[in-house]
This record gives sequence, structure tokens and C-alpha cells, in this order.
Amino acid sequence: MKIDFATARPEAADVLAFIVTKSSFETFEFPLEKAQMVRDTAKLARFKGDAGQSFLLINEEGGKLVRIVLLGVAEGDAGDYQKAGGDIVAKVQTSGAKHIAIHGANLSAKAAAEVAYGATLRNWRMDKYRTKLAETSKPTVHGLTVVGAPAEAADLWTSYKAIADGVALTKELVTEPANIIYPESFVERCQHLADLGVEITVLDVPAMEKLGMGALLGVGQGSRRPSRMLIMKWDGTGGMQERPVALVGKGVTFDTGGISIKPAAGMEDMKWDMGGAGAVAGTMKALAGRKAKAYVIGVCGLVENMPDGNAQRPGDIVTSMSGQTIEVLNTDAEGRLVLCDALHWTQENYNPEYIVDLATLTGAIIVSLGSEYAGLFSNSDELADKLTAAGKASGDPLWRFPLSKAYDKMIDSPIADMKNIGGKGAGSITAAQFLGRFIKDGVKWAHLDIAGTVWADKAGPVWDKGATGFGVRLLDRFVADNFES
Repeated sequence: MKIDFATARPEAADVLAFIVTKSSFETFEFPLEKAQMVRDTAKLARFKGDAGQSFLLINEEGGKLVRIVLLGVAEGDAGDYQKAGGDIVAKVQTSGAKHIAIHGANLSAKAAAEVAYGATLRNWRMDKYRTKLAETSKPTVHGLTVVGAPAEAADLWTSYKAIADGVALTKELVTEPANIIYPESFVERCQHLADLGVEITVLDVPAMEKLGMGALLGVGQGSRRPSRMLIMKWDGTGGMQERPVALVGKGVTFDTGGISIKPAAGMEDMKWDMGGAGAVAGTMKALAGRKAKAYVIGVCGLVENMPDGNAQRPGDIVTSMSGQTIEVLNTDAEGRLVLCDALHWTQENYNPEYIVDLATLTGAIIVSLGSEYAGLFSNSDELADKLTAAGKASGDPLWRFPLSKAYDKMIDSPIADMKNIGGKGAGSITAAQFLGRFIKDGVKWAHLDIAGTVWADKAGPVWDKGATGFGVRLLDRFVADNFES
């Protein structure tokens, strides 16, 4: 969908959208031929401009029938403007309408850009494998124009578009099936980031064997798809920032559970077990696309967890790159094995002051938080506060859980340094506690368990049913608010 900002309504527009607040609705001057009729009809339908309210009317304007959409937003809430943009698209995306014109004269530059941003996010969908999709179910909208907004809105849109492009990459990676996206093809899908200035390095299996990444490689050894580690470097500081912010993502491109195999029902969902790596790749695209003035490293540990005759067994002991040994009691607790080597490698090679990992790590976090929040674990109150604030501001919310040495005994092993699962309780906490053993002293670290938020069973404000793109908006905001001058 092409986004434009203009001073006049395009003649091709067949959807006219207006965004109002409860306090402004009664006095709002609709630039329509039958403005009073539209207002009266909306009031008859009990539209008052309350936040989240919407109203759709088909009426004649300029000698042709058009769709008129009214959206209510809260005063001064940026997230509400994103949702309004998403709601407009959701209402008309498959209606036969082709071009949306949003009245922006009553909006600030930021609000106008937020509306276009929300519309773009909500418009994303993947139909390329649907060969028999009914015409009435196909998207028809190909253009959106914000009319009469302050001139600065178009400048702001440049950054918002870059973030939306990053979210789109994440949604694409998460949505693709596992026969299309696997470690090698994930790397290939990210190669275009080099055109934006991202430096890309890839470690193959021999390189990781040489480095001693026994934990990560143990997960992938049962698959015919060779494991990879993808490293993406963006330095928008011209070398002025000495230590980077590091983002590390779990990239299990398909997770059968290995020998500890999962139940068949619902296993198809495990194509999105690489959602953490997808979010890291999307964030790197967003940062590079908007030329962020920050130094950021993105690392994705990419494996496929399969149960063939070469797969690791419950009870195996593997040696991580850090030298610590792990008793693998459950091969379905594999994400932490991937992350521990990726985290150690990142610290060894880049010495970051801050490191954030993202992973669809535990079902326990879904039991705790459902799909509304992602779990946050951190050894730093400062970092946790910054991430929480970024989550609230961006629309990717986080909820903090505790870390404590009291949980360590749950993952101590009698024959190795640790085991990869704890007991029946505190599953998300013991998983985070495991990762914490691979963080060096002085490094500020946060672990985000995003298992409940990367995929949605129903449409949300800025995503359709399916991949949500969770994490990109959060991390982009975290970097923008704390590491860019």
C-alpha cells in the first residue's frame, strides 16, 4: 500500500476517513457535501467519538458513492492513532475500495504519521500460497493519502516507514512455513539488509564446532538442515560508540521437540519458534532503514530441532562455548541451549554493555501472561525500566518477573554444571535463570520471553490473525530513546 501526504484530497479516493475525539465530535467541521447528515446518522448509531469507536456510512460525495469512516481516539494517545489507522484498513481492506483519504487537518504531524503507520502495519498479510482465494476476500486497497496534515508529518513518516518495513520482515519470517524458512534460507532472506548498510557475517557448522558451541549444535544435530549463526552489525555512530547494544534471538526454525517429541496436535505452530530471531532481524532492518544513530549488533542462533537417529538424547551432556556443561534432560527445552552459546559468543566478540535476548522460550509464560504481555527478566533495574517504558510507548508491552539465586538449585545437576530444565513450577523463571549463568559480570542483560505474543489467533489493532511482528517496535523504541542523541 502506497502512503502519501498531500494538501488536497485525491480524486481517486473512494474511502474518506475522519479521526475525532469525544470533545471535538460535536463541533468537528466535516469537509463533506452532506456534513450534517453524516453527523446526525453517526449520532443515531450512537457514535460519540469515544476512543475505539468507529462508524461506516456509504454516501454520495463529488458525484460518486464513497465510504465515509469515522474513528474515535483518546486525547493525546499515540497508540490510539495507530489503532485508528489499523481500524480504517481493517474495515475496507477487502471491500472493493482502492484508495483511502484520511482527513489530517485536525491532527498533529506526529498523530498523522502514527495513523499512516498503524494502517501500514495492519495492512500486511501473506496470500502468496492461496491459489483459490475468492475475489471478495482479496485485498483491494492500494493507496492511502493523509490530507492536510502539517508538513512535518511527511518527514516523520520516513522513520515510521522504516520501522514498518522491519515489522513486515519479521512477520514474513515468522509466517513462512518451515520447508521455506530454515537456517540457511533465513540467512538468505536477510541478505538484503546489506543494501541498507548492515554488515552481515555468517558462521557455519564447522566454524561453530571450532568455537566449541556444543549446546547450540547439539540441538541441530538431528536435522538435515545445517545450523547457522547470523550476525548483523549496524553502526550509525561513525565509530563514536565504543560498546554496542546487543540483541540476540532464538531461531529454532521448526521445533518438533526432538526425541522429547511434542504432541502432534498444534505442532504446526512451531514454525514460529524462531520469532525471537525474526524480531532481531526486523529490528536491524528498521534501525538501518531509518539510519539510527546507534551501534547495534543483532545475533540469531538458527537451528532446526528434529528427531532423527543422530539427534541428541535425553540424558546427554553437552559442553557450551563458555566451557560450562549441561545435562540435557528434555530435548524440547532447546531454545536455552541455542541462546547460551549465542549469548556467550556475542559477549566474547563485542563486549556489549547491554544485551537483550528474545525467545519464544516457554509455554509457562503463556500460562502466566496469555498473549497480552511478554515476560521480562533482567539483572538490571535500569535496563528493565528502560525496556518496560519502551514497551508501553511502542505497543509491545512487557511484564517483569523475578530472578533469584533461590531458583538456582532447581537447575543444578548432580553430574554436570547444570541441567536444562527445572521442576514443575516456575518454568519461565528457571529458563531465564539458566540463561543468566552465561552472562558475564558487569553486563546488563534482559531476557524477553515472547512465546505468547509473536502469533495471534485473532486480529489485533495493528496486525491481522497470525504473525504480530512483536519485538521490533519495542526494540526500535528502546534504542531510539536511550542510545541516540
